[in-house]
Amino acid sequence: MTENTAVVVIGGGYAGVMAANRLTQRTGVSVTLVNPRPAFVERIRLHQLAGGSDDAVVQYADVLGPDVRLLVDSVTGIDAAARRVTLASGGTAAYDYLVYAVGSGSADPGVPGAAEFSYPVSTLEEARRLRPVLTAAPATAAVTVVGAGPSGIETAAELAEQGRKVTLVCGGVLGPYLHARGRRSVARRLAALGVGVVEGPGGRVTAVTRDRIRLADGRELPSDVTVWTAGFGVPDLAVRSGLSTDAVGRLLTDETLTSVDDDRIVAAGDSAAPSDLPLRMSCQAAIPLGARAADTVLSRIAGERPAPLNAVFAGQCISLGRRAGIFQFARRNDVAVPFHVAGRPGAKLKEFVCRGIVKHLAGEAREPGSYRLHRVSGGTGRQELLAAGPARSTGTGAQRPTQPVR
Repeated sequence: MTENTAVVVIGGGYAGVMAANRLTQRTGVSVTLVNPRPAFVERIRLHQLAGGSDDAVVQYADVLGPDVRLLVDSVTGIDAAARRVTLASGGTAAYDYLVYAVGSGSADPGVPGAAEFSYPVSTLEEARRLRPVLTAAPATAAVTVVGAGPSGIETAAELAEQGRKVTLVCGGVLGPYLHARGRRSVARRLAALGVGVVEGPGGRVTAVTRDRIRLADGRELPSDVTVWTAGFGVPDLAVRSGLSTDAVGRLLTDETLTSVDDDRIVAAGDSAAPSDLPLRMSCQAAIPLGARAADTVLSRIAGERPAPLNAVFAGQCISLGRRAGIFQFARRNDVAVPFHVAGRPGAKLKEFVCRGIVKHLAGEAREPGSYRLHRVSGGTGRQELLAAGPARSTGTGAQRPTQPVR
């Protein structure tokens, strides 16, 4: 091993920033973070950007350590044999170790007209594109939000609280992660805001036009602005680079987050598929995965055996406008329990969590190695899940639960 070890981190989201900061705790490690944007994006606030209550951006100076070199560029290819990445600007960057943290974005809807006439909100650019469309639309315009998960619920509530006429089309059950009690609480809040909720298989969207959507049961709903939040996809960088991935395109790794192809490549965040059993796509998973990925690299540099993944979940928090929210508690294996906090306390708890996430990143920037939550005992019972047989990628990013989520 050379005196100086070069580590390139691809992706400046929750996982990438945590990994980059943490890697600087060891002397002789140079860290380069490659990211296409010059600022950090708070993805959990993108619905607020669409609604106009937040810009969803934090300056990297506030969350990235001074010893991390920020390279504003995009990686177009990984040459594992040569240990270098190709950049969109035309250059290359050599590495001794690579942290693959490219995150996730909108998936191809696969629905006629959706790509042309709907507005996704899973990236900064998409949310910024939607904002002026909503601003220009009259207050009486019919707004349809497609998607039953947190992004759909949060976007629908955010816009309805502003007096918009909003319909939330689930294509299944509202808030599938939530416990039945939490689901009823969310439904009551949406009803109070005037949001129409379309549930059940008949509510699956089959086509989108400029001014309406068509459902599986034949109904057509007027829609002047259609917002698409159903499903996430990952960049195809690993696939294009000849690395092993799951069916969705996440990098396949072992339980130390090391690529099954190359022990110099480690993955973290939404783009990682440890043992083909990926965790639920969320910043709640991404930050600990970023810390674990950094620890794996540091262990390998030190000639030590990396520790396996130990993921602990607390639940799911969803904002329901600026004046209400819900924190759905869960077992550590990410299965929802009956207890939740709703209403104004739920909104305050959600905001506390959002601010706390930035504080975690900033804290690791100031004191690399100080983050500890990825080492909390308990975990998700992954050994039992792995012993049960090969995982099947669902395309949703959710881990396979140990029991049904009710």
